[in-house]
Amino acid sequence: MAATGRAGERRTVSDPSILRFRALVEAGLGALESRREEVNDLNVFPVADGDTGDNMVLTLRAVLQELDRLADASEGRTIDDIGRDEIVASVARAALLGARGNSGVILSQLIRGAAEELASRPGELVDPVLIGAALARAADQAYGSVRDPAEGTILTVVREMAHRVASELAHMDDARLGANASAGEQNAVVAEVIERALEAGQESVNRGPDLLPVLREAGVVDAGGYGLTVLLAGIVGALRGSEPPQIDHQAAARVTHPQHASSTYRYCTNFAVTGTDLELRRFINELEQIGDSVLVVGDQTTLKVHVHTDDPDGATALFADAGAVSHLDVADMREQVERRDQRLGAPPSPAVCGALAVVSGDGMRALFESLGVRVLDGGPTLNPSTYDLLAAIHATATEQVVVLPNSANVVMAAERAAELSDKAVSVVRSGSQQAGLAAAVSLDPDRSAAENEAAMAQTLERVRTGAVAPAARDDARGRFRAGDAVGFVDDELVAWGRPRETLRGVLERLAEHAELITCLRGAEAPLDDEAVQALAAGEVEFELSVGGQPRYWWLLSAE
Repeated sequence: MAATGRAGERRTVSDPSILRFRALVEAGLGALESRREEVNDLNVFPVADGDTGDNMVLTLRAVLQELDRLADASEGRTIDDIGRDEIVASVARAALLGARGNSGVILSQLIRGAAEELASRPGELVDPVLIGAALARAADQAYGSVRDPAEGTILTVVREMAHRVASELAHMDDARLGANASAGEQNAVVAEVIERALEAGQESVNRGPDLLPVLREAGVVDAGGYGLTVLLAGIVGALRGSEPPQIDHQAAARVTHPQHASSTYRYCTNFAVTGTDLELRRFINELEQIGDSVLVVGDQTTLKVHVHTDDPDGATALFADAGAVSHLDVADMREQVERRDQRLGAPPSPAVCGALAVVSGDGMRALFESLGVRVLDGGPTLNPSTYDLLAAIHATATEQVVVLPNSANVVMAAERAAELSDKAVSVVRSGSQQAGLAAAVSLDPDRSAAENEAAMAQTLERVRTGAVAPAARDDARGRFRAGDAVGFVDDELVAWGRPRETLRGVLERLAEHAELITCLRGAEAPLDDEAVQALAAGEVEFELSVGGQPRYWWLLSAE
């Protein structure tokens, strides 16, 4: 029988068992290749370097090439003749040496754990019981390889897949296969149990954002967990000789910069070490002195090392006396992030700080947005909930945010949202929309939230505010009736009566010691813009814009 090797090379494979195993690996690889960029674009944890799909593909390719080598070298021997131990050791070592990045190393450990479980049961057919045991051991092996396992990732996905299979084995009539089971029967039952695991895996992938805040904030699922489900779907399709089960496509991340502290380290460094009596734990502390995201996996003769560092030479030098260093791969994560951002249409140099303003009125929305401020519609009464504010903070495309509540009634909710947020959030105590707009002019996206808050607070100290609105009720002192115009400067009632005269009174008070007055026309203002401009004639610069706000005819600020 013939099978196609890399680059179209034709290989003669004498053992149908090796051929069947190779076909499954090739199917999983093919499925993953078809969504490689999609997996890359989901990658935000631990670093948003956009290479998870690449790393998983490279690991599987290494396994496929090793199977081809074994098939070529088998010389008529079957899997049992060669020995499962030899095959497992070869495949696990190939996956280890071919692994790159966090995702590749973890996938290599999943492969190693599953393969070692298969090797530990000589003479047993691969059936649901053995698949369940292999998944459980794969999960244990992967968790054991990571110093600080994060839930919501590929680790959670494989653990919950193993748990689902274990819980369902008792209800399967064909959980164990007899020695005389045909290849077709074996394929059918193994496909069924993997599909059940796959269903659990998809559910786990979709729950990932609930467990890992960085996924939720970026609007994605875990790239590695998603890639694993794509791979397994390909295997199920190959076992059945049909199209793979449907795996929903996922939208790319909305992310502005790498989440993990490795944004301070430049190089993703991977290499192998071969020797004798190698100890996994011996090198971890030293590697953590020069980098992070440290993974050291393998056995006493072969280690695979992964670290994010600024000193790749220093990392390899730590192993100089331990064994021979090979398979060195160094990737510039800053370049990877830049390429990923360009591919997704994100800015290559993201802002440090963004701003969020609570607004009411289409014109207000447009004015704040023109200053680079994200807006939250507070409704006619400017009264969003804490969780409305929290959601808007998380939707702001920066890791630091300054909030302009634009109402004294919203300040407390904004401060509570800031406390709850995982981002660095500062609240500017802007008591009105016109004050918030004046403060927003001071926004500098390259400054921190704390620095922007301080600058905006200084701006507000130089700002006086005014407003003209229809009275909601009759004045108890008889000065005006409901519907008459009332005018305020800051919180003091300074004018009342007809709209024209009331607006003039407010403008005159604001003009004292002012250089600029800004006027924002409301949705139901009773005077046209020409009349308003005439009232403002004088030495003070005057700007009139459409605010569109309800309730207030004009909102004003003086600087």
